[in-house]
Amino acid sequence: MKIPIIYNIRSLRQRPASTLTTAIGMALVVAVFVAMNALANGFRAALVSTGSTENVLLLRKGANGEMNSGIGRQAASIVGGLPFVARGADGLPLVSPETFVVVPLERAGGGRANVVVRGVSLQAFVVRNGIEIVTGRTFRPGTREVVVGVAYTKRFPNAGVGQVVRFAEEDWTIVGHFAAGGSSFESEIWGENEQLMPVFRGQIFQSVTFRMADPSAFDGIKTAIEGDARLQLDAFRERAFYANQSEMLTRVLSFIALFVASIMGIGAVFGAINTMYAAVASRSAEIGVLLTLGFKPRSVLASFLVEALLLATLGGVIGCLIALPINGLVTSTTNWASFSEVAFAFRVTPSLLLTGMIFAITMGALGGLLPARRAAKQTVIDALRAG
Repeated sequence: MKIPIIYNIRSLRQRPASTLTTAIGMALVVAVFVAMNALANGFRAALVSTGSTENVLLLRKGANGEMNSGIGRQAASIVGGLPFVARGADGLPLVSPETFVVVPLERAGGGRANVVVRGVSLQAFVVRNGIEIVTGRTFRPGTREVVVGVAYTKRFPNAGVGQVVRFAEEDWTIVGHFAAGGSSFESEIWGENEQLMPVFRGQIFQSVTFRMADPSAFDGIKTAIEGDARLQLDAFRERAFYANQSEMLTRVLSFIALFVASIMGIGAVFGAINTMYAAVASRSAEIGVLLTLGFKPRSVLASFLVEALLLATLGGVIGCLIALPINGLVTSTTNWASFSEVAFAFRVTPSLLLTGMIFAITMGALGGLLPARRAAKQTVIDALRAG
């Protein structure tokens, strides 16, 4: 015979101060845990959405990022003529040779941050799906014009259409803002590659991106490109490449979330232990009556454990509600792969909230187990005498 759960709910309601204090302690732990993981989720989502499953990214053989890659014009031209490269409606190959430079700029709120300046051709807006000019227009070839991502406009001064941004000792007129589905491209400045290369004293591209005619044939395409002695290039699925760039920082943020939450969780567990021990001590007579009525010790143990889990569930729900408002909040951090600033939004997902609830329930189980065992070990005579 099991003790009804309503008994535990009434018990919690009879001790509102201790119940609320313990629940809030657990709630803060859950809120921190969810917030830190939402930060990691947002950063990873920004980089993963940067790439397309239909595109291939080419780097110099042995390079692990665009910053330390270099591809000559001849190699870029050869790529454009390969048979597995898709072609647009105009019959031209969907290939985007790009320069990649990081420049320091002053933030709107003070301080400096590294920003990616990407040199592209107008074909880049076709090769990469989801790039959309939302204000103004694209740059005109042969001019010192640039477009900037919408995330850039919120973090740097003089980012409006018609204003001027200065880097590499040159003035560049901003003629448009573009959106890229929340990807890291939205933190970049784009201009014509032929204008940017001479300014940065280089005549090579850092990467070449192309659309595959048949995305399912990537393995064969990779083998063909990496085996071509003329090219000396490594091939990556674009989405997988950017996802891999996010792995290290995502793991660090996830570790910090677990470490900080675990330290705070220890305190919350001890709070739950104290609350449940106090409940056992104040209800000794009730425990004696329950045993007298025929309830088994294991039922008493289960009842007090359920009470601790109800307390933890309350804390978990409050913690998730505290964390929910940060969903969509925009922040920024440094992409360790390029040492440039990437703006992104916190992502509080249903799976993350579920994980937060599991974390809370785990704390409740740890905090309630010892007091529940103490309650179950009491004899009828001892319980009634203590009461």
